[in-house]
Amino acid sequence: MERKAFALGDIVEMKKAHPCGTNAWKVIRTGADVRIKCCGCDHSVMLARLEFERKMKKVIESTTE
Repeated sequence: MERKAFALGDIVEMKKAHPCGTNAWKVIRTGADVRIKCCGCDHSVMLARLEFERKMKKVIESTTE
């Protein structure tokens, strides 16, 4: 399985929407765990990297262009 490329500060789309109605999240920490912050309500969640890569659909906005 190919690893999905993302970087700190990227806006990513997750497979499931957040209860606030958006599925856009900003990556605010990377490492063994990934912390993401909801772009709609600013709620933050920390996920294991493998779980994050499984749940991430695509990168909407990249900071490394």
